[in-house]
Amino acid sequence: MNADKLAKLQSQVRIGGKGTPRRKVKKAPAKSGSGDDRKLSAALQKLNVQPIPGVDQVNMFKDDGKVIHFANPRVQAAANANTFAIHGRSTEKELAELIPGILNQLGPESMAALKQLAESFQQAQGGAAAANDDDDEIPDLVENFDNATVEDKEEEKKEETTA
Repeated sequence: MNADKLAKLQSQVRIGGKGTPRRKVKKAPAKSGSGDDRKLSAALQKLNVQPIPGVDQVNMFKDDGKVIHFANPRVQAAANANTFAIHGRSTEKELAELIPGILNQLGPESMAALKQLAESFQQAQGGAAAANDDDDEIPDLVENFDNATVEDKEEEKKEETTA
């Protein structure tokens, strides 16, 4: 075909109106995360999971000393399949941030990370103590305090006799 004829045909094309074929509109599939949630909940139902009420927090300890922390999660468990499902917002925190409340949760694997944390804390304290060593010197005793108490008692006796 020649370019002139093609341009003439393009100008004559009309969209819509009487006698034009209907054009199908391609709809993009709706992307939603609920499809994954439905699949997950269906898989959990097959395992007969039961909700566990009253869980305030869940902590997962990583090898690098960090903790994945869930506050107020929704926990479901299937004891026969040894499966736990934890739903909720998670945050990754350092072990030091959670230390007072999670000491009873630490296992033997996490104790190594805790020892490293304690050593680094001691080193930091040691460096600070070395810098403040000069300020904390205690002066040497110059006087004999036993003699001072004896002298105080003698002065009291003199005052009593004179009064």
